[in-house]
Amino acid sequence: MRGALPSQVEGNRQRISAYYEVALTLLSRIEKTQGEVLDQAAEAIFASLKEGGVLHVFGSGHSHALAEEVFHRAGGLVPVNAILEDFLTPHFPPAMSGKFERLSGVATILLDYYDPRPGEVLMIASNSGINPVPIEMALLGKERGLFVVAVTSFAHSERVPSRHPSGKKLYEVADVVIDNCGKAGDAAVAYPGLSEKVAPTSSLAGIFIMNSLLCRVVERFLASGLMPPVYLSANLPGGEEHNKALEERYRGRIKGL
Repeated sequence: MRGALPSQVEGNRQRISAYYEVALTLLSRIEKTQGEVLDQAAEAIFASLKEGGVLHVFGSGHSHALAEEVFHRAGGLVPVNAILEDFLTPHFPPAMSGKFERLSGVATILLDYYDPRPGEVLMIASNSGINPVPIEMALLGKERGLFVVAVTSFAHSERVPSRHPSGKKLYEVADVVIDNCGKAGDAAVAYPGLSEKVAPTSSLAGIFIMNSLLCRVVERFLASGLMPPVYLSANLPGGEEHNKALEERYRGRIKGL
């Protein structure tokens, strides 16, 4: 079946347009309100990358998708070290992964293994910004001389208590905080007769933020007369050769290469 019948489209129009309107409003709000902090983050990333540094990206739960979005991808930057561990994502049984996200000590193990170095940027995505692992990651990152950028929801984080022993939330720890402009609870579409909202926005917003940030970093490379280390699709002629040549510069710094 190549497409929906007219009757099916009409029947689904309200459901589709509801999230469409939410998405357009959300992205517009991010574009209008987060430009300054996106520029600050881009400056820090560019300053590190032009000196041979690597961008480190972490997210737990569904926020891991933001790290995955910018890692080893056509059109993305090569020097990205994604801190991706299944036991902190929905790839792992949620009954366990949710508990790992609240377990103190995990961030130390991850930072020791992924080896971010002083002067580099560590981006941490957490919609709620209240669980121990992302907060601990930010605190330890700053202790180790990293510039910490957070992507979180102010609307959600300000309404709930921290689960970290310090009582701090992610937005209170990071050097730069990018608001994903989502609602408390993440879900954004309401229907009459249904107490729960549906259709979360944090992944959509986060991916928009990450790629907006990517463009800002690339623009800084070009404005400085430098060629940004950007992946080509391996499914285009010459793509694999181009990518391998760039990856050699970062051999040993990016896990998985």
